[in-house]
Amino acid sequence: MKHEACPPSRRSVLGFVAAAVLIAPVAAAFAEELAVTVHKDPNCGCCAGWVQHLRDAGFVVRVDETADLESIRSRLGVPADLTACHTAEVAGYVVEGHVPAAAIRRLLAERPNAKGVAVPGMPIGSPGMEGGRPAAYSVMLFGADGQKTFMRFVGDRAVG
Repeated sequence: MKHEACPPSRRSVLGFVAAAVLIAPVAAAFAEELAVTVHKDPNCGCCAGWVQHLRDAGFVVRVDETADLESIRSRLGVPADLTACHTAEVAGYVVEGHVPAAAIRRLLAERPNAKGVAVPGMPIGSPGMEGGRPAAYSVMLFGADGQKTFMRFVGDRAVG
């Protein structure tokens, strides 16, 4: 006995269309949250390593090669004591320096009332600065309420 497949009913087709309409904005918002714009000096190799770290972690990265990072940091409100070698923007937040992808994901999940996160300087072992013995460093949360430690890392491993 051969069974013929029944064509989908109008109700089931409308159900699929409604589901697609409801899911599409959520998927678009999720993709937008993972889109990162990185402003970096065209001659900086460690910045390219950090960009690759973000891509490997599932972020979609657009690179803006520029030698005028000071004006970008000024426009975005990065405190002078937190500056590093590149500045990024993601979902309304600023990401300064070699911030691990895990810290960015936590930032996006928790959505704190802050301007952004930063890893000042260029700690050995941080994403993009691999090589040598990894140093302990803090990811700082900054904004109108000042600065505070957001996460701690040794290399790319969270330790607190």
